[in-house]
Amino acid sequence: MIKASLIGPLAISAVIFVTDASFAGPGSQGHSHDHGFSAGEPGSPKRKSRTIEVTMMEGDGQMLFKPNRIEVKRGEQIRFVLKNAGELKHEFVLATPPENKAHAIEMQKNPDMEHDDPNAKDVESKKQGELLWRFTKRGEFEFACLIPGHYEAGMRGKVIVK
Repeated sequence: MIKASLIGPLAISAVIFVTDASFAGPGSQGHSHDHGFSAGEPGSPKRKSRTIEVTMMEGDGQMLFKPNRIEVKRGEQIRFVLKNAGELKHEFVLATPPENKAHAIEMQKNPDMEHDDPNAKDVESKKQGELLWRFTKRGEFEFACLIPGHYEAGMRGKVIVK
């Protein structure tokens, strides 16, 4: 048992800092997903993976991903290379359609929210990012850009896990 007199102010500050940081996510407007993931689990760089390049773009009144439909096998690990060919910042969020719709509502309330979670990545214009994911569950999942207006403009795609 640790006596309170042995903890000291620095240890208490460290405990408070660690507790607060665990909910903060990246940056001042970031957030973190502390729950399990519906579409599988974060990938491991030590495992073999297949690379799929996904291009993000906008034009002619649309916002889209190419490709917008991907098929994978259950248990397969995918390294998504996310290339933003557009003029605007976009994001790639991998979840179920209902989860993405609910999160899109949260994004409307906090449009500056940034993502750097295992299942989500922000990509600035003319830049690229990567997301490593292992699909452990069969079903249909969705990748989407949840920046306000982007999802509504068609920026979403489907992952079918067989």
